[in-house]
Amino acid sequence: MHQSVRVHWRGENSPHWCMDVALGDDQMRARTDHAADNLARLRHFVLNLIRLAPVKRKGGLKVQRLIAATSDPFRAELLGLV
Repeated sequence: MHQSVRVHWRGENSPHWCMDVALGDDQMRARTDHAADNLARLRHFVLNLIRLAPVKRKGGLKVQRLIAATSDPFRAELLGLV
């Protein structure tokens, strides 16, 4: 029982799943030159910033990403500017 729960959440919290749900990774259509690789690196950077945020916010990764996109103070906290 416990093992199946652990396996389930390991899959749910895997980096690929988080990248796809929170950042829409599978929907990206950048195909020229190094654009796909560069954008993937930026998305990983954003995911790590949100996960390592000094002040945790309510909501999941997707909600926190949207807050960071619209809130200058929260974005400044994520980037360590405050």
